[in-house]
Amino acid sequence: MKKLAIVTTHPIQYYAPWFKLIAERGNVDVKVFYTWSQASEEVKDKTFGKTIKWDIPLLEGYSFEFVENISTDPGTHHKNGIDCPTLNERIRLWQPDTVLIFGWYLKSHLKAMKFFKGKIPVWFRGDSTLLDDVPGIKQILRKYYLTYIYRYIDRALYVGTQNKAYFKSVGLKDEQLILAPHAIDNDRFFDSETKNYESLALAWRKELGFNADDLVVLFAGKFEDKKQPDFLLKAIQTANKKLERPIKLLLVGHGPLEEGLMISAKNDTNVKMMPFQNQSKMPILYRLGNVFCLPSKGPGETWGLAVNEAMASTRAVIVADMVGGASDMLIEGINGYCFKHDDQTELVNIIENLSIATLKEMGKNAKTHVNNFTMGNIVKAIENEI
Repeated sequence: MKKLAIVTTHPIQYYAPWFKLIAERGNVDVKVFYTWSQASEEVKDKTFGKTIKWDIPLLEGYSFEFVENISTDPGTHHKNGIDCPTLNERIRLWQPDTVLIFGWYLKSHLKAMKFFKGKIPVWFRGDSTLLDDVPGIKQILRKYYLTYIYRYIDRALYVGTQNKAYFKSVGLKDEQLILAPHAIDNDRFFDSETKNYESLALAWRKELGFNADDLVVLFAGKFEDKKQPDFLLKAIQTANKKLERPIKLLLVGHGPLEEGLMISAKNDTNVKMMPFQNQSKMPILYRLGNVFCLPSKGPGETWGLAVNEAMASTRAVIVADMVGGASDMLIEGINGYCFKHDDQTELVNIIENLSIATLKEMGKNAKTHVNNFTMGNIVKAIENEI
C-alpha cells in the first residue's frame, strides 16, 4: 500500500474529514504531520477577536503527529510562524511514497518542499486565484517568484476553475494538475428524519422573531472588510425602502465591523444580529435564511466554503464575483445569483426580486449541484494518482 504524508498546520473542519475518509477506505496509508501544535485544541482567531474551539471531532479516524514548532510567535499570519526544525526528519522516518503539502509560504512547509523534491513526489494543495491580481510591476515580480516556488512541486491538487487558472499562470502544466474540488462534509449538512434540521430551524426562527412567511437573507461569517457585511446591510435597507413587504436580514458572526453594523441596524426592525455559532449548529443556522449571501470583495476569498455549506443545507445563494468558488458552484438563476462586488445597485435589484417560492426551488437545485463537490471525489483523485 502506498504511503501518503500530509503536511498542514492544524486540524481544520474542512480537511480532517477527508483525512479520515482516506484512512477508512484503506487504499492509501495516510499520516498527517501538523506543524502548529498550539492550535490542536483551539485557535486564536485575530479577525473574530476570540479563541475558537470547534465542537466537532477533528482528530479521529486517522494517524497524525504534532511536530514541535519553536516559533516565538506561532501561527499562519507570517512565514516564520511555522518553524519546525524536525519536520523533514519526522516525515523521512515514516518513509512515505508521496508528500502532500498545504501552503508554501510557511517557513517549514517551503523547506519540506525543497527537501523532498527529487526524492519522492511532492504534491501541493492550495486554492489561490488570480481574482485579486492588479496589473503592474508587483504582479510581474510576484509571478516570477511563484514560478520559482512551484518548481519544487510535482503535482498540484486544484480546487476549481479559478485555482486551475492560477496554477497554469505560474508555469504548471495540465499533466501536473489533479482536480480535487473543494468540498465540505455534505452529509453533515443534509437533513433527515433523525436530524430534523428544518423543524429545528423553524423553531429557532420563531425565537428570533421571524414569521414563517418572512423572507430572510442570511450572512454568516467574519464581520470584516473583505466580506462586506456592511455592503449587504445597506443593500437590504435600500431595497426595503421600495418594497411593500420588507426583506429580513440576519447577520451572524463577530469581527471588527461589528460595532458599525450594530449602529447601522440599531433602529431597523428588519435586521437582526447573532454572535458566532459553532460547527454543530451550522446545519440548522443556514436554514434560518431563505437564501445565503456572501458579498465578499476580497482580497483572499479564494473559494468561500460557506457557499457549499449553504447549498448542502438546501439553500440558494447570492455571491459576489470575487468569491473564488462562484465559477464552479453558481449556476445563475438556477441555484442562485451573482453580482459585481462593487455594484450595490445590482445587488439591490436581486434583493428586490427575491421570492420565497423561487428560492425554495433554487435551494433544491443547490443541493443537487453540491453533490458534485464531495470529499469522496477528493479522496478518489488522490487514490487514482498516487
